[in-house]
Amino acid sequence: MRQDAKQSYNKTIYACFTGYIVQAVINNFLPLLFITFQKSYDIPLSQITMLVTINFLVQLLVDLLSAKVIDKIGYKKSIIAAHIFSAAGLILLPILPGALPNAFAGVLICVIIYAIGGGIIEVLISPIVESCPTDNKEKAMSLLHSFYCWGHVGVVLISTVFFKLFGIESWKILALIWAILPIANAVLFSRVPIAPLIEEGEKGLSLKELFSKKIFWIMLLMMICAGAGEQSISQWASTFAEQGLGVSKTIGDLAGPMAFAVLMGTSRAFYGKYGDRINLDKFMIGSGILCIISYLCIALINSPVISLIACAVCGLSVGIMWPGSFSKASAAITRGGTAMFALLALGGDLGCSAGPTLVGMISSKFNDNLKMGILFAVIFPALLVICTIICKRQKSI
Repeated sequence: MRQDAKQSYNKTIYACFTGYIVQAVINNFLPLLFITFQKSYDIPLSQITMLVTINFLVQLLVDLLSAKVIDKIGYKKSIIAAHIFSAAGLILLPILPGALPNAFAGVLICVIIYAIGGGIIEVLISPIVESCPTDNKEKAMSLLHSFYCWGHVGVVLISTVFFKLFGIESWKILALIWAILPIANAVLFSRVPIAPLIEEGEKGLSLKELFSKKIFWIMLLMMICAGAGEQSISQWASTFAEQGLGVSKTIGDLAGPMAFAVLMGTSRAFYGKYGDRINLDKFMIGSGILCIISYLCIALINSPVISLIACAVCGLSVGIMWPGSFSKASAAITRGGTAMFALLALGGDLGCSAGPTLVGMISSKFNDNLKMGILFAVIFPALLVICTIICKRQKSI
């Protein structure tokens, strides 16, 4: 391939990196405003906490529907539309809650709008990178997913500094500033090439064909376990920080999730740089075993400090699980197409919901003992290790 063509596709990959930062913004900015919304708009906390659930439910629905719709519209139009939805939700966030008679309805509309964008981004970014003519797909995929982690850290840090300098009452200005990012990236996507995921003259697998392959179900289970393994700990990271460091909830919210996200991003960036020298199967199996150890340390060792350290190590261990599962599926199932990536994203999101839910349910059965919930959730990294070993023995399809 000519050098100028390769450089053009490098710009496509940079746009994809930014796309995951956009998704980090729309997933992690609003939770920083929960208390502000409760005080400013008199929205009950029970309704506010529903917003995160609705955000991910809408993204799940988009994952489900996009398998058929996106191929008809085309990747370029779809990814540009995703960024427009993301920007629109952020732009309307300072406007609708005060303009409508019901402030919660205004916030909810904004969440639904940008969640549509987030869902499309999640489905499309990975296959767009997979379709680019890069030398090592696994490296590119891992590096891509690290940008969600850096985006998460950046959103929390930049927003916290902004609120410290200008006051929390200036959140509306910050929402508009964050909206610049998806607008700029939509313009960038309109100017970069996007290669077809399926070779010309070939047709992607139908849902029926995908469902008939045993390897697909193994990959789907891996994605569920990857999402659950990540979020089962991530959702409780601030609690571990508060207990381990004896700090306030505000500092705990920063220290716990950020330590987890930084180490998860470090793991993905490490494989993104050195992946051509590392066997993906061995890296995933080793990471899964490290994840199991960190879960057991949190559950069985009665030390808040060790729990906090194990929580951070868990971030390091789960880093490769999501992008690694995507890469293995793409290598094992030729012509998987948009349908495969959409269903894998759906599986990952289901895992993100199922993991914390299982931890919460088990914990409540044992008098709100969080450690028991974490102990039961060790099934997720254990299953992922087993599935990786099974896949290692499977022939490429």
